[in-house]
Amino acid sequence: MHRTPLFFAILVVFAISSCTTTSQVSLDYVPGTGRTLQGAAEFITQPFVDRRDVGPNELGTVRTQLGTPLEKVQTRVPVAQIVTNAFGHALQTRKMLSAKSAARYMVTGEVLDLHCNLLVHPYGYAKLRVNIIEAGTGRIVHSGIYEGERQSRAYVPGSGTPVPMLGDLASGALQDAVDQALDDQGMRAQLGGARPMESSS
Repeated sequence: MHRTPLFFAILVVFAISSCTTTSQVSLDYVPGTGRTLQGAAEFITQPFVDRRDVGPNELGTVRTQLGTPLEKVQTRVPVAQIVTNAFGHALQTRKMLSAKSAARYMVTGEVLDLHCNLLVHPYGYAKLRVNIIEAGTGRIVHSGIYEGERQSRAYVPGSGTPVPMLGDLASGALQDAVDQALDDQGMRAQLGGARPMESSS
């Protein structure tokens, strides 16, 4: 039987795919060292909904330059919970987190995208629909889509696992989207809760 080079290439792809491993990362909201827009303690969080159409813990894939998957990246807890927790931390950093009984507004929404990948450049991306809901009525008083994007220089094969870097990039992209949402001055003005820029530290 004549075996063509294409046949052997397919065998190699299947062999590599069968060796694909899975690694887990933690995504954390880390308050920036710059300045954030402080506000009144009137907000609580409600669970976000994951609309990414993938598994709840799936985050991304490390691939060869030919696109063959080498390693899958997953989160330790569901992505929807990570995003909800990030907003809680960000509200607390801005002195905007309230006791549930005193809350005027709820922050919730949808995770439209949150992923990382490595083909040539390590990359992280987040896209969130954020809804601000009036606690007393359930009325949506503000809704917006916010994005974050982080990219690093090209990864050098053999220089160690890129997974921690990918986790950091995804964390950074998520933080950028969360910060944009909560520091949206149009939203603040709409709610009457904008204050002068103050240090978060």
